[in-house]
Amino acid sequence: MYDTSEFRNGLKIEYEGDPYEIVTCQHVKPGKGVAFVKARIKNLRTGSSLDINFRSGDRVGKPDIEMREMSYLYQDGDLYYFMDSHTYDQKPLTEEQLGDTKYYLKENMPVQVLFFQGNAISIEVPMKVELKIIKSDPGIRGDTAQGATKPATLETGLIVQVPLFVEEGEIIRVDTRNATYIERAR
Repeated sequence: MYDTSEFRNGLKIEYEGDPYEIVTCQHVKPGKGVAFVKARIKNLRTGSSLDINFRSGDRVGKPDIEMREMSYLYQDGDLYYFMDSHTYDQKPLTEEQLGDTKYYLKENMPVQVLFFQGNAISIEVPMKVELKIIKSDPGIRGDTAQGATKPATLETGLIVQVPLFVEEGEIIRVDTRNATYIERAR
């Protein structure tokens, strides 16, 4: 069990039977009344967020979660299959469970899969991935004083803004936290 005095950003807790991650927390000591912790928590299963006030001294459970190193294998309909690197067990995840991380998956890519009570619920991809540009309009010369960009469609279906000098067929690095272009891969 965790006490509210142990709350910090990134801590994973169990609240009302579901696993949550504390996104932000603030310990508040009002002049009158009982101290409390104001927290924004994110459901690790659904991705929804809640703003909760916990009274000082409240206790929450430790979730039965585990991170496992797995490899992305393939997609079949709306199911994405992952294989455990040690036991060779395959686990499917749905598009809803993956959310936007599905745009960063390439075959045989290593990922971290989060399990809650033995069931796979979500994945974490590396912070940077290399993806090939499959469609991009040629850059138009002219007003480039402010670092003009153009849209580019990547091999996974993700659309990112890239500089005008980047061309179709090139491989680029993309930041998976905010879906932005970093640089051309060498």
